[in-house]
Amino acid sequence: MLGTFLGPLTGPVAANAATPAPSPTAPRATTPSGDTSQQVPGTPCTATAKACIDLAHNEAWLVKDGHAVRGPVQINQGAPGENTPTGTFDVQWKDLHHRSKEFNNAPMKYSVFFAPGGIAVHQGNVHKKSAGCVHMSAANAAAWYSYLHVGDQVQVR
Repeated sequence: MLGTFLGPLTGPVAANAATPAPSPTAPRATTPSGDTSQQVPGTPCTATAKACIDLAHNEAWLVKDGHAVRGPVQINQGAPGENTPTGTFDVQWKDLHHRSKEFNNAPMKYSVFFAPGGIAVHQGNVHKKSAGCVHMSAANAAAWYSYLHVGDQVQVR
């Protein structure tokens, strides 16, 4: 995908990563206040986010200094009735080799927990709905895990 790179999020590659244009087939959401002046180009999130998740398009980005440095990447979200929560959150904790207590010890590698109820971004099948978490490919989940720190802002729109 355009704007996606496979290397670490430092150095000239990250600084020069292309920021894709919004999808021409579906309009992007604006910030909750409607003010787009601080919006990260090509995303529905503001410049205060370190991670941006767009549930309407099943895409996500990592953000640095108001610019997307990785993404859009494909994600999947919670199934109906187990919706991924929307809003602005802070990373609460991380676990490289997390296992789900609710789902038979299922692996949730590269978990970055950001919302109440154990909601995390983690490695998972991007073609399968979750129980509320955000599924990403292994490479993307590893990048999110490496880039995000406790306290970083995650915006889910």
